[in-house]
Amino acid sequence: MPSVREIVDRDPEADPITVLTAYDTPTARIVDDAGIDVVLVGDSIGDAVLGHGSSLPVALDTMATHTAAVARGVDDALVVADLPFLSYGVSEAESLRNAGRMLKEAGAGAVKLESGPHTVELTRRLVELGIPVQAHLGLTPQHINRVGLQRQGTDEAAAAEILDLAEAHEEAGAFSLILEHIPANLAALVTDELNIPTIGIGAGPETDGQVLVVNDVVGLSEHPPPFATAFGNVRKEMVAAVETYRDEVVGGSFPSADETHVEEGLELE
Repeated sequence: MPSVREIVDRDPEADPITVLTAYDTPTARIVDDAGIDVVLVGDSIGDAVLGHGSSLPVALDTMATHTAAVARGVDDALVVADLPFLSYGVSEAESLRNAGRMLKEAGAGAVKLESGPHTVELTRRLVELGIPVQAHLGLTPQHINRVGLQRQGTDEAAAAEILDLAEAHEEAGAFSLILEHIPANLAALVTDELNIPTIGIGAGPETDGQVLVVNDVVGLSEHPPPFATAFGNVRKEMVAAVETYRDEVVGGSFPSADETHVEEGLELE
């Protein structure tokens, strides 16, 4: 697993940073083998995998379990673990313990915080303890009950706040910044003003890298966000495979002789 320094020191103009989520070992191996730079174990597991309507119900234990599964499947990418809703920000001591657990027990190389004014000093303290932090501004899904899922930073005051918070988290020691669902020209400005790499999701092409949810990329999501693109159709392939399995079991062609073992000389009454 590379250090965050290798990500920070990249020349994004020559080599943009690629980030993709994963939630289990087989998917992590595929993503890592494809040469993705950063594997994010997102709390998006809540709606992408676990059937929740949002990320809010995801527990810290769930994130630790799935982060460990992803870390076991990755050799080359940096593994970043999301800290889920209310696992940080309630008290500093609890926040530090929960973040440290993702590195110490689950094998992540860094943690991600959905950021705001309340996470600037927490970021500073985590970095002081040796826990690399990726900040996240713009649309922050853990705040769905306050801001919804609409585009953020669309007026001058909101845009200025995002820029101010981006600079504050850089100063506090964050090694990179995710910018989600904000105007492309705002993302370009933030990217230009910061020395740490920016990673966009629904933020246009002028960030230093891009991140998407793996289900959206492979065509498994039923309702992908408007800023995602399916680069494959895994859902179609899975449906076809499952239907063929059903038909062959019902029709009696599976299992065939190729999938069957008969022990010669075995005497049964």
